[in-house]
Amino acid sequence: MQQFELIAKTVSGLGYELVDVERGERGILRVYIDFPAAVAEEKGPITVEDCATVSYQLSHVLTVENVDYERLEVSSPGLDRPVRTLSDFARFAGHEATVKLRVAMPGTNRKTYTGILHAPEGDKIGLEFEGKDGPALLEFTLAELDKARLVPQVDFRSRKA
Repeated sequence: MQQFELIAKTVSGLGYELVDVERGERGILRVYIDFPAAVAEEKGPITVEDCATVSYQLSHVLTVENVDYERLEVSSPGLDRPVRTLSDFARFAGHEATVKLRVAMPGTNRKTYTGILHAPEGDKIGLEFEGKDGPALLEFTLAELDKARLVPQVDFRSRKA
């Protein structure tokens, strides 16, 4: 079993969703988790306890499966969460995101766009952005996508009324 699939199976068995796995310097293995879309609103953000639960289970599974790593880090995907799959794009439709394509779109020299995500239709994903002549719609597929991340929405105003 591949390392990514092993980690994904373990994480999903605990009731979480695997967002990403990274290999860092000096043997660091970083695992990013989130709640599945169906329960994300109800459960809220990933907590330190969630990360500890996954870390504890993963450390045992990785040892048994003889996966080579020095240090395991389990984290939430953060405010600028990566958006990778069609289900991610459907889940975050209506949110602001930055999209970087592998190749510039024909007629432009741009690869990077920031705008509002549209729900996928078939294999096409839409991003409404502000172009030179007003609002424009960029359509792309996962094959054309290099990376996409949500734009963090942070409110720094005081909670005091």
